[in-house]
Amino acid sequence: MNLNLSGKLVLISASTGGIGQAIAESFGREGARVIVNGRTAPNVEKALAQLRASTPGAEYLPLVADIGTAAGCATTLERFPTVDILVNNVGIYEPVGFFEESDDDWKRLIEINVMSGVRLSRHYLKGMLERNAGRIIFISSESGLNPAPEMAHYSVTKTAQLSLSRSLAELTRGTKVTVNSVLPGPTMTETIKTFLEGVFPGVPTPEAEKRFIKENRPGSLISRFIKPEEIADVVVFVSSDKASAINGSAIKVEGGIVKNIA
Repeated sequence: MNLNLSGKLVLISASTGGIGQAIAESFGREGARVIVNGRTAPNVEKALAQLRASTPGAEYLPLVADIGTAAGCATTLERFPTVDILVNNVGIYEPVGFFEESDDDWKRLIEINVMSGVRLSRHYLKGMLERNAGRIIFISSESGLNPAPEMAHYSVTKTAQLSLSRSLAELTRGTKVTVNSVLPGPTMTETIKTFLEGVFPGVPTPEAEKRFIKENRPGSLISRFIKPEEIADVVVFVSSDKASAINGSAIKVEGGIVKNIA
């Protein structure tokens, strides 16, 4: 399917690994110009090398900036004042019991997971509306609908992203700009592999994956972790003209964990 994304300038926050890098690769395959973002130059250069090897001929642009901070967002906006597509992907999580979550823990997750998207969208959405073209996508989580008791602060930030995304979509009424959220479920990234090693010490990754799904996400209909590229392909489609009627939506790509049909 030709998604007509050739030449579009795409910014994906936190795209030097995991879901973010998979999204960058999928956009590259569609001919988009992709801004690859990370907090350090070595991480960005490593990701660029991997992406250029996997998608020869694709155009990837480096952006070293900590988008989880106000200063990093300011650097981003100065370097790239205009984009066609914004994917708010930066985010962190940590399994901490509610009674152990400090005020600083809450502030850190809100600053990174929520305010990064607020700052970038506040700037880029205005330009998109003026041009009557553009896409903004928030990478939320199934935890935004199924709050996780072991990560209450994370779940709250993911629910906040859903509300923010819908609020911004309301501002696009009658235009060709759309704002949506994509809600991944447990996705097999390098970070998750490390997480599983901590939860199930000494257990091979395939077995740890099965145990985690059975014990922590028993409602999963696919009964496995999602592949990053499965998330990426949905994001790229929603960013295209083919998805012009999808606006203000929370698109679940979580393997059937969330039972509500809305």
